[in-house]
Amino acid sequence: MRALLSKEPGGPERLAIGELPEPVAGGGQVIVAVRACAVNYPDVLIIEDRYQFRPQRPFAPGGEVAGVIESVGEGVEGWAVGDRVIAVTGHGGMVEKLALPAAALHRLPPNRSFEDGAALLLTYATAIHALVDRGRIAAGQTLLVLGAAGGVGLATIELGKAFGARVIAAVSSQEKAAAARSAGADEVVVYPYAPLDKAASKALADAFKAAVGGQGADIVFDPVGGDYAEPALRSVGWEGRYLVVGFPAGIPRLPLNLTLLKSCDVCGVFWGAFATRDPAANAAHVATLFRLWDKGAIAPKVTGVFPLERGGDAIAALAARRVVGKLVVVP
Repeated sequence: MRALLSKEPGGPERLAIGELPEPVAGGGQVIVAVRACAVNYPDVLIIEDRYQFRPQRPFAPGGEVAGVIESVGEGVEGWAVGDRVIAVTGHGGMVEKLALPAAALHRLPPNRSFEDGAALLLTYATAIHALVDRGRIAAGQTLLVLGAAGGVGLATIELGKAFGARVIAAVSSQEKAAAARSAGADEVVVYPYAPLDKAASKALADAFKAAVGGQGADIVFDPVGGDYAEPALRSVGWEGRYLVVGFPAGIPRLPLNLTLLKSCDVCGVFWGAFATRDPAANAAHVATLFRLWDKGAIAPKVTGVFPLERGGDAIAALAARRVVGKLVVVP
């Protein structure tokens, strides 16, 4: 079976097409013929041994897939050969076939493409968990979204609008600003590339404050980190929530006196652990996402499709922060 494999730690240029044994469905498992695998920032980290866990090599990157059930293992109920499904895999998705626990599957509607299905769960499920469970979002609140033109950023804009918030998008280019506006952002701040000196950091904080308004942001969604974190925290209002989602720009050091002065919360967002610890709550969120998708309130933004042989190029583009929306690899 063909797969895009990481055989040693390193960047996407070290990935290579190879062979893995054909998977066999164990008890409670199904075999999924992978039709599409979305690319996410954990793919950048996991091949360099910088992620929370390190799979045994050789392994394939790829944390979320869409495909068709090819066989069903013992004890599986409710699923049949030919069913169209999506699932979060953690890793291993850039392959032709994959053994998955039946409990991890969600049904892909017949009117949705495999590419869009593969691009749904990680970004939108992270965003809805962040906004609802950690951010306590409510209609009329102000939401500042950093990295707003990436997959999770665009998902957060759409969900913020669906929940009735005023959404301020922060991006690094005019092209990305256009994508954020298209997703529904009420206002956009274009920030400079890091590193930011003291004057640039203050200027960005002032820009964020002006955009969110005099009461400050009720919620800041930050999947970027680095030098952008402190200016964003300075824009938080009284009893606001600063959501820590990721660190492609580096792990920041926050001045904690700001949290005291604003009586605000700094909240970690680890969707994968949440989904494992509370699968019922996660399933309820996914059901909400499907309802919003049916209504047209959200829609995955797939902006590039790569063959398996070029999966490394897709990961490299994401690492370089050149991507608007989501990229998908097809075996």
